[in-house]
Amino acid sequence: MSDLEAYRRASPRARLGVGAAILLVLVALAATVGIGIWRSASAPVEQIAGDAAIATAAPSAAPADAVYVHVSGAVRSPGLYVVQAGARVVDAISAAGGLASDAASAGVNLARPVTDGEQLVVPVEGEDPAAGAPGGAATPALVNINTADGAALETLTGIGPALAQRIIDWRQAEGPFGSVDDLLAVSGIGPSVLESVREQATV
Repeated sequence: MSDLEAYRRASPRARLGVGAAILLVLVALAATVGIGIWRSASAPVEQIAGDAAIATAAPSAAPADAVYVHVSGAVRSPGLYVVQAGARVVDAISAAGGLASDAASAGVNLARPVTDGEQLVVPVEGEDPAAGAPGGAATPALVNINTADGAALETLTGIGPALAQRIIDWRQAEGPFGSVDDLLAVSGIGPSVLESVREQATV
């Protein structure tokens, strides 16, 4: 006798018990799936696009060479994003959902490498791209790497207190820099940092 025939021959009370057991299994399964979906949605990880981009996550989950970039202005999802070392402006903007409809894309160098701790401001149409931030702030003066003190050097993108002091120590030991490219001779300054300060520094 098959299971189906046995079920048909069973008393109504027995069939009710089997149905209740099946319903209980289905409810438990639905609850498990629901908890999984809720935990996935509440996890502190945001997937961002771009080949050089990784997931935005808590600092403990980010790789040691991760670069934090604050993307603001005319982008779809402004915020703090984590990208891989070597990522470029196009990757950071892609992480923020892409350019907004009113973005002045001509005012953004998409090929420029980004640096850790940078605030990347995408201007809107009609805004001065050189301002660097909403509100039309004046274009900052170039920093002379041969005469600037530590505080002035730290205003350069990617230059913190340690690198500023190394620049001062190098020029005291070796003499003035002949060009901004000579910063490569300073320990800790590589091509990506040089590119980020090239438009901000002079000799």
